Amino acid sequence: MEQVAHPDAPRLPSLAPADLDDDQRAVHAELTGGARGGVPTAPDGSLAGPFNAMLHAPAVGGPLQELGAALRTRGALPARARELAVLAVAAHHRSAFEWWAHSAIAARLGVPDELVGAVRAQDPSTRPEDAVESAVLDATRVLLSTGDLDDGQYASARHALGDTGLVELTTLLGYYALLAMQLRVFRVGLPEGAVDAWADRPV
Repeated sequence: MEQVAHPDAPRLPSLAPADLDDDQRAVHAELTGGARGGVPTAPDGSLAGPFNAMLHAPAVGGPLQELGAALRTRGALPARARELAVLAVAAHHRSAFEWWAHSAIAARLGVPDELVGAVRAQDPSTRPEDAVESAVLDATRVLLSTGDLDDGQYASARHALGDTGLVELTTLLGYYALLAMQLRVFRVGLPEGAVDAWADRPV
């Protein structure tokens, strides 16, 4: 899938705190000080990445950010397994912002560089040593490719992750695919100095 990884001009205006109405201000407060522990902001307080779009439609942006916070902070999937799945989504959609943000999280969690590189290259020959991480990545690759799991694939994933883990994984993939689409449609670029994973150069 060929997508524009580094768009030129954003399509949505950035919303600084002074620009917000009460509903937008509530979403902004949750994003910058809630369970997430803060999201990237510009010097004027506007939000980077997918979060500015949430402010433009607070009636859906608020619940959307709550879902993201739940997946990040209250989910059953281990953190490393979760980040591998997010990186696989970012690689599938060639989403430079998602890759920039979540490859840094994966590094902090100790995910080996070789494995991160294999996910970026969509190379299934390099696998995690951990059984849960391996099951998450296997199921994620199939779901991104086909949108479904056959009976054998489902049984393998369920054995490793359980029903709760599978519901969470499919939700996680849908959430980050949605963000990747919004990042692409609204031409959201990387922060200054960040490296575009597909152009191998800083922006």
